[in-house]
Amino acid sequence: MNGPRVVTLGETMGLLAATTVGHLRHVPQIALGVGGAESNVAVALARLDTPVTWIGRVGADSVGDRVVRELTAEGIDVRAVRDDGAPTGLMLKERLPGGAVKVWYYRSGSAGSRLAPGDVDPELVAGARLLHVTGITPALGESAAAAVSYAVDVARSHGVTVSVDVNHRSALWPPERAAPVLRDLVTRADLVFAGDDEACLVTGLDSADRTAEELARSLTALGPAVAVVKLGAEGAMALVDGVPHHRAAVPVQVTDPVGAGDAFVGAYLSEFLAGADVEQCLATAVLAGAMVCTVPGDWEGMPSRTALAGRQATGDVLR
Repeated sequence: MNGPRVVTLGETMGLLAATTVGHLRHVPQIALGVGGAESNVAVALARLDTPVTWIGRVGADSVGDRVVRELTAEGIDVRAVRDDGAPTGLMLKERLPGGAVKVWYYRSGSAGSRLAPGDVDPELVAGARLLHVTGITPALGESAAAAVSYAVDVARSHGVTVSVDVNHRSALWPPERAAPVLRDLVTRADLVFAGDDEACLVTGLDSADRTAEELARSLTALGPAVAVVKLGAEGAMALVDGVPHHRAAVPVQVTDPVGAGDAFVGAYLSEFLAGADVEQCLATAVLAGAMVCTVPGDWEGMPSRTALAGRQATGDVLR
């Protein structure tokens, strides 16, 4: 893969997912995979032919081996520190009756939570075209938060574009703790991605009757030149140079919605780095987000360029 390189960093865990619908206590089998927001984005970028490096820390264990193997097999440049003092984190995912998906985290004290500034190669970040971080990593602990802050500082000091996906995880920290940290991160970004509720959290706005455009303008008022508000089944809108752009969602039969936001972000960034206009960025992003929902797993359904072209050519709804 040639072209501008993206660097991202964060925790990737072992993923134990129920193979059938039902409460975990009744499911007879679970499947082992891997997942993490930043590496999900990295997979999306790699499948769309955008060179990407993932920086992380995993345990010196078999689950860590699985993480490194899977990400490397996807064509990602993996820079993983092997930590013999902490295990690779885990998450459990169950598909509840009625269609909801519940994720349980077991990442306190994990190797990924011990990510540190020393794990971040400043030359690698300085030489990238774009650094992508999320609001998940700062929630893991002081060391991980410091690693993100250091990477952003390096990027900004070398003119590297900084992308932030707010990605608030209430299971990791409460809103009152998360809000000031996430707000600070957004003020240092060039591009910001957020759900409507996350935009309200960061900006302090009341969510009642706020339009996506209002939320995007409140985000750009903090500093980013581009704000993208992810609206799920209603699509997405981007505010670029003060001009709003809307894109409807692509209707699909949802099998597993986890990872859709990461596919959206990865696809948007890939098009952005290729010089596409905002309409093309949004079109590719919403299509990638829809396609990943049709496949079980956090990243397995991330589309390639060929898959995107085929989907766009047929116009069929994936059933």
